[in-house]
Amino acid sequence: MKNSFHVRLFLGILLLFAICFSIYSIYYKTKYWGFSLSPKQTSNVWMVEAHINFVADGENPITATLRIPTKNRGFKVLDESITAKGYKHKKLSDRIVFSRSSTTGDQNLYYKLMVFDNTLGKDKLRAPAPEKIKKPLWNDQTVTQAKQILHLSKQQDGRNSIEKLIKFFNQEPMDPTLKSMLPVQYSPKTAIEFMMNLLSLENIPTRIARGIKLEEGQTLYPDLMLEAYINGAWWLYDPQTGKQGLPDNFLVFQRGETSLLDVTGGTASSIKFSMQKSITASMNLAERRAQLSKDTGLFNYSIYNLPIAQQNTLKWLSVFPIGILIVVLMRNIVGIQTMGTFTPMLISMSLVKTGFLTGLACFVAIILLGLGIRFLMSKFNLLLVPRISAVVIFVILIIHALTIIGYNFDIKIAQASVFFPIIITAWIIERASITWEEDGPVNASKELLNSLIVGIIVYFVIANAHIRHIMFAFNELNIVILLIVMLLGTYTGYRLTELKRFAPLVKK
Repeated sequence: MKNSFHVRLFLGILLLFAICFSIYSIYYKTKYWGFSLSPKQTSNVWMVEAHINFVADGENPITATLRIPTKNRGFKVLDESITAKGYKHKKLSDRIVFSRSSTTGDQNLYYKLMVFDNTLGKDKLRAPAPEKIKKPLWNDQTVTQAKQILHLSKQQDGRNSIEKLIKFFNQEPMDPTLKSMLPVQYSPKTAIEFMMNLLSLENIPTRIARGIKLEEGQTLYPDLMLEAYINGAWWLYDPQTGKQGLPDNFLVFQRGETSLLDVTGGTASSIKFSMQKSITASMNLAERRAQLSKDTGLFNYSIYNLPIAQQNTLKWLSVFPIGILIVVLMRNIVGIQTMGTFTPMLISMSLVKTGFLTGLACFVAIILLGLGIRFLMSKFNLLLVPRISAVVIFVILIIHALTIIGYNFDIKIAQASVFFPIIITAWIIERASITWEEDGPVNASKELLNSLIVGIIVYFVIANAHIRHIMFAFNELNIVILLIVMLLGTYTGYRLTELKRFAPLVKK
C-alpha cells in the first residue's frame, strides 16, 4: 500500500505539471499562433490593391515612391506583388521605388498585398520617445489664442487632452476663436496639422498616419488619422470623433510627415485603393503567424510544419488516446467486460471509416456469418493456427461477396465492408467462439454486445470534429491523458458493476 501511495503521489504531481503545461500551451497557441478552439473558425484575408496614376511629362526620368505598411499591429502582410510594366522597382523596408527613363502619357502602377488579422493586438504601437517636438512659428497673439482654445477644449468630455481637443474642434457650431484661426476653406490634412500644432504647445508629440478602411468591393482614397505619443507608445485617434485606438478593419499604410506617394517626372499623381475579402480557416494561417513571431524555430519542429498528408494522418492518431481513455474507464471503473482490451477501439475506428449506420450493419453481418462458419469448422477439430487462418480466409471471402453484391445492387452497406480490418474481425470471431465454448452463449453474446456498445461510445467521441480539432491543435493534452490512464492503472477499488453485485453482502 505504501509503495502504491508513492506511485500515485508521483503520478499526481506529474499530472498537475502536465495540466499546467497544457493550459499555458493552449494559451500561447491561441494568442500568438492564432489557433482556435473551433475547427470551423475562420479569419478574414484582404487583398488590397494600390493603383498609382500620373501623367509623365516626357522630359525627365520618372521616379515614384510609395510608402508601404511596416510596423502595424492591426494587420500582418501575408503576400505582396507588384505590376509595373516598363518600370524597374526596388522594395525597401518602408517603401517601394519605381523608376524608368522619360516617357509620355498616362502611367499606371499597381502594388498588391494580402493582409490578415493580427492576434497580437491593435490599439497601440510601442516605440522609443520621439525627438524634440517641433513647435509652430506663431506670434504672441496667435499663441495666446491657441492657449485659449486649449483651455476651452478641456471642458469637453474625454479621457485626455487629445480626445477633448478633437471633440472641441468638431463641435457644431464651431467656436469663434477656433474659426478665426483656420482658413476659410481647409482640408482634413490642414485640420489635423492645426491640431498637431496646438498639442505641441502641451509638449505632446504627434504625427499623421495614412491608411484605408477595408471594405469589400470599394475603391477608396487614403484616410488620415492623428497619432499621439503617450506613455511610451503611439496611439491612433479618429480626427472626426476623437475615439482612441485603431478602427476596425483599418490598415495603416504610412506614418509621419513624409507623403504617401512622391512622383518626379510626372504630374497629376493620385493613388486609390481597391479591396477584396476572402475567408480562410484560422489553422491555415498558423504557419505564417508563427513565422512572423519570435519563435519560428519552435514552429519548425512542430507537427504543424509537416506536409498536409502527414498532418492528416497525425490528426487521427492524436484523437485515439481519448478513445483509449474511455475504454480504460469502462473496463476499470465501470467494470464492463468487453471482447479483448481494445476491441471497442478497433470497432470505433472501423465505424469512422465506414460511417456509423453502414459500418454497424457490416460489422453485425460479418460477425454473424463468421460465427456461423466458425461453428461449422469446429466439427473438423482443427488445430488453433490453421483454424484461425481458415477463419481469416472465410472473412475475406465474405467481404468479397458483400462488396460484389453492393456494387451490383448499389447497396452502400455492403460496399463499406472493405474498410473493416480483416485480421481483427477474424480474431473477434475466433475469440467469441472460444468464449461461447468455454463460458456459454450468454457470456459470449454479452461480451460482444458490450464491445459494440463501448465501440459506439468511442466512435461518437473520436468522430466529433471539435474534439478531433482540439486534440490535434493542442496535442499536449495527450500527455494529460497518458498520466490519467497511468493513475487509473493504480486503482484497486470496486468497479461500479461490482458495487451492485456485492450489494447483498453490504446489507448483511
